[in-house]
Amino acid sequence: MQIQLNGDTKQLAGETTVGELVVALDLAGRRIAVEVNEEIVPRSQHDAIRLAEGDRVEIVHAIGGG
Repeated sequence: MQIQLNGDTKQLAGETTVGELVVALDLAGRRIAVEVNEEIVPRSQHDAIRLAEGDRVEIVHAIGGG
């Protein structure tokens, strides 16, 4: 299955949840925000949302400042 991840094509092996993608990208536990098809996915929903062919996923790191 192919998705768009931060503008680049990414091949995934079979059904994958947002949570599984985050783990595969070694981003688990980090301060990130995930958007699928222009909708924010709350962290509490990462394991429930399954990605589909052609989904557009954006992952950004939260940066603190002041």
